[in-house]
This record gives sequence, C-alpha cells and structure tokens, in this order.
Amino acid sequence: MNKEEILIIDDEPQIRKLLEINLESNGYKVTQANDAFMGIKLAASHPPDLILLDIGLPDKNGLDVLKELRTWFNHSIIILSVIDDEESIVHALDNGASDYVTKPFRSNELLARIRACLIRNKSIEQHTILTFDNIQIDLVARIVKNNDEIIKLTSTEYKLLILFAQNDGRVLTHQFILKEIWGIGYQNDTQYLRVFVGTLRKKIERNPNKPLHIITESGVGYRFN
Repeated sequence: MNKEEILIIDDEPQIRKLLEINLESNGYKVTQANDAFMGIKLAASHPPDLILLDIGLPDKNGLDVLKELRTWFNHSIIILSVIDDEESIVHALDNGASDYVTKPFRSNELLARIRACLIRNKSIEQHTILTFDNIQIDLVARIVKNNDEIIKLTSTEYKLLILFAQNDGRVLTHQFILKEIWGIGYQNDTQYLRVFVGTLRKKIERNPNKPLHIITESGVGYRFN
C-alpha cells in the first residue's frame, strides 16, 4: 500500500524535523522544502497528497504561495503560522487554505486535522478520476498520466482533454468546443481548434495519425471514444 505523501514548506529546521518525526511515525511519507521556490518546484514535479505551508517564508509570502498553488494544486493545503489574528486566518481560508493551525501547535491536533483533510481528498477523488486505455486523468490534482508517467499538457490542452473525456461517445461540434474552451467570439476559428487537437493527439494517442480516442467527425467536429 502506497504511503500518503505530505510536503512541508517551512524555513524553520526545528519545525521541519519535528513534523518529519511525527508524520513518519504515523505512516506518512515526507518531503521538505525550506523556501517557496523549492516548495512550488517539489509540488509541481511530484504532487503530494497534502501540503503543510508556513506563511513566513524567506523568499515569498506564504499567502502568495497559497494563491499560486491554488491555480493548479487541488489537494489539501494546511497553513502553519505564528500569526493567529482572525483577519489573517479568514484571508488564508478565503484564498484556498483547507485549514489553519497556529504555532506552537499540538502534534495530536495537527495529525487529526491532517487525517480529516486526507479523508476529504479521498471522498472527492472517488468521483474525479477518469481513465481510458492507459491514460488516467486526476481531476483533483489536474494531472494526466500514461502508464503512471505524467503527460505534460498546456492549460488549453488539459481543458480540451477534460471536455472530450467528460463527453465520452458524444459528437461535439467545432462551434461547441470553441465556445466552451475559448469563449464566445471564437466559434468560427476551426483551424485554431485543429492545431490543438493535433498536439493533444500526439500526447495521448498511440498513433496520432490513426487516432483511437479523438475521432474526427468530418465537417461536424469530434467524438471522444
């Protein structure tokens, strides 16, 4: 059974060590970063199940890191901070924090909050994993894999793939796809759509020249199989 992974982003070595000992003794896998740059890099290269994020980082405000992570990271983020005023807590929660724990914290309480967040993750994930062929789409983490290897998609390619996968078997017209992905005003830019479909096929199809999943419906649009 794979261990759930927790990423600690905190510049205090003593805090990281305390967290590492407590988390590993409770069966979690731990990775660490001592600044925002490394934390974001680790979260992007190998998304964890949960992030413990300090607000007072040396290179970037933790709330700015939270906002940046929330543009693509959908798993739980628990804020750890010495700041305990109501305004700061509400601001963090309003900007995507799953929970807020003040320092110094009680280890058992933090572990309970972590367990609660991970249970919510699992509940969401049961309804947000799409699979076809060797491809797996994690709608929570916004990650697409082929045989467990991450496929790097642009934001537009990802949205296009999700639109197709959530409409399995349905013929989607060029105009419908263009409106859903790019908005009103782009419904006649079919050549624009063909370019993106072509690049997406290269990333998910075994043979892009003979696609099995994104099927062209001549003169109409595409059907996802």
